[in-house]
Amino acid sequence: MKPIDLAGFEQKFAGNADPWSTFTNRDEAHKRAAILHGLGGGPVGRVLEIAAGNGSNSVALARRALRLDATEGAQSGVDLVRRAVGDARGVRVRRLVLPGRFPAQVYDAAVVAEVFYYLSPRDMRQVARDIADAVRRGGRLILAHHRVDYPDFVQHAAHLHARFLAASGVAWRAAGDERTGRWRVQSYVRG
Repeated sequence: MKPIDLAGFEQKFAGNADPWSTFTNRDEAHKRAAILHGLGGGPVGRVLEIAAGNGSNSVALARRALRLDATEGAQSGVDLVRRAVGDARGVRVRRLVLPGRFPAQVYDAAVVAEVFYYLSPRDMRQVARDIADAVRRGGRLILAHHRVDYPDFVQHAAHLHARFLAASGVAWRAAGDERTGRWRVQSYVRG
């Protein structure tokens, strides 16, 4: 199997609104709870969500964020995210092919789930620098990715978060770490 690209994600979302059962799978709900826990207590000001997929995390993030910029590279995914969040107050859904310019310049938190291994190492390094520039000092970064490789990955899952953090060029303080045999959710505070 060759690595999946944006056209492959377009086909996946066009053929099935929930190709990975992210709305209904118990393990996905557990991962989503870990992502929300990583945001810390209380409401969060402006949140950036990278690679929102079909919006399964966006719905939960919208309840915690005063402003949510949910981004997705596949237009069919953008349409699904818009449908999932409906008319939730304070939510903007935008198409963003990575690396690319974020909808706002400064965020209180960024949530990045299930996308780094689909990017080339070069593109991931650029996204790391862009996120470091966008998350304010004291802001949160939540990373959620599989710990095992799948045949459509461009990069290996092992040490993915560490490679991303190193490429960001800024200091991140660990704030949480939850994992299963399949995935890992880590949260950080920007120094």
